Amino acid sequence: MRFLIIYIFIFPICNIIVYNGVIYGLLESFILIINPQISGMIVDDVIRGGNRELLPKLILILILSTLARSLLRFWFLQIFEKSSQGMLYTMRDYVYRKMMKQDFTFYNNNRTGDLMSRQTGDMNAIRHFVAYVIHTMYENVLLYVIALVMIFTVDYRLALCMIAVMPASIYITFRQLKAVKPAFHNIRERFSSLNTFVQENVSGNRVVKAFAKEDFEIQKFNVENDGYRDSELNASNIWRKYVPIFDFLASSLTVILYLVGGIMVIKGGMTMGKLVAVSGYLWMLNMPLRQAGWLANDYQRFVASVEKIYDTISVEPGIKNPENGLVKERFDGDIVFSNVNYKVGDEVILKDINFSVKAGQTVGIIGATGSGKTTLMNLLCRFYDVTSGEVTLDGTDVRNIDLYSLRDNIGLAMQDVFLFSDTIEGNIAYGRPDCSMEKVIEVAKIANAHDFIVDMPDGYDTIVGERGVGLSGGQKQRISLARALLKDPSIIILDDTTSAVDMETEASIQKELNRIDGKHTVFIIAHRISSIMDADIILVVEDGKIIESGNHDQLIKQKGYYHTVFYHQYGDFDQIAENGGLNFG
Repeated sequence: MRFLIIYIFIFPICNIIVYNGVIYGLLESFILIINPQISGMIVDDVIRGGNRELLPKLILILILSTLARSLLRFWFLQIFEKSSQGMLYTMRDYVYRKMMKQDFTFYNNNRTGDLMSRQTGDMNAIRHFVAYVIHTMYENVLLYVIALVMIFTVDYRLALCMIAVMPASIYITFRQLKAVKPAFHNIRERFSSLNTFVQENVSGNRVVKAFAKEDFEIQKFNVENDGYRDSELNASNIWRKYVPIFDFLASSLTVILYLVGGIMVIKGGMTMGKLVAVSGYLWMLNMPLRQAGWLANDYQRFVASVEKIYDTISVEPGIKNPENGLVKERFDGDIVFSNVNYKVGDEVILKDINFSVKAGQTVGIIGATGSGKTTLMNLLCRFYDVTSGEVTLDGTDVRNIDLYSLRDNIGLAMQDVFLFSDTIEGNIAYGRPDCSMEKVIEVAKIANAHDFIVDMPDGYDTIVGERGVGLSGGQKQRISLARALLKDPSIIILDDTTSAVDMETEASIQKELNRIDGKHTVFIIAHRISSIMDADIILVVEDGKIIESGNHDQLIKQKGYYHTVFYHQYGDFDQIAENGGLNFG
């Protein structure tokens, strides 16, 4: 089953090109018959027979056949190289598309470095197999078979002696394949681990430097690097035991030829010219034997890489786009959670969640870290599916809504802000790349980002580094908020979006968001009371359950979790009320 990938990519993708390459290879191999035959004729007919007039014609044939073979080999190699590059392009595109369709669970279970190694090292191992190993194996088989056939035409006894080493060669090849297979699987694992380690440390270089842990990370890298080196050396220790055996078997053919053939010439059973001709075929037998060990290694590298890639693309996403799912350009934004439960394995994350939100309302969600606040929104976006119960949007279960249509109606400013290595304008306009510059500026002003953007040397054309390197946490959050608002979605989710900004900036952002209230259903996940106190509905989440719900005044009167958090953040409530309430600028 795993080798289905070979059928999918290696053969059908470049079928016509590979077919032509096989024809060219066949012609090239048959041309190789000519030179040994001509050499034998020169010895028997020209040197020993005295027919000197034949020499110029034979030399011309030698030159033309050599030239023809060189040209055919050039095109032969070109075809296989183009075939391998075409295969690599199509395979990489296919694997990337498969990864883009995967859900959050897939990326939670796979390290970034592992996935990167599939698209680099494993892909190149397969390309090398197509570009070099396939045509070399094909060429060697042709050479070996043609050489044996030609030697049989000279003398079957000599051919039988030459073929005597074949059983030993086949046995040694299978022994090597079996021994080296686990070694190459270990190499791929070590390479993925090394790749993951480097990727994580490059991404987290600021943390490393902040804690002055460069020496510690270098030591950890050396462990990974040593492991990869040792896996390569272990593989080499295996195949280096077999390669000398193949060299010995190949060299034994020379001994057999000149021992048996020499005796036959002396006894008159074969002419000197035929011995010379057979000697010309000798390298066609030698080369496949000498390369057998190396090709066996390349084949096992290929197998290990194919299995790694297959293990990646064979995983079916748990979140699938429904057949005939509801497609709607814009939803109203009525949302209902009915008896929703969600668990991962045996761990219960959400329990018996029930609430409803009308279109245009603002919902605040507060609770301790790890209480399940973000998971609620992940279920709404269908990043995960509920274990039981249902989440509906405008009366339709989100599992029956087209995924693209659902998520296109949601503007999400995530807790973990990710910015691409692009301009600030490009990051804000990510959801609507064809929008006008005026619209980009408009949402940047709502997110209170316009002022710091225009103060930058290149303004909106400023290139931000990977993950927003070069910007403060608050600046990244405001760009993320602008990106979510630009989509003008029916639902906006703000996951702790203003945690890194000061109170004055937050008040300004809240003022602008209140101005657009009623146009969107808004969910605000926050730890600050100031971010959610004006919400129509406030949900208090604890241990995966909604323990309190209502508006600000109702929750204060309940004297529960919300009241306690409010008191911790703003002091004595009665004293605040006597002083005229809260003032956020």
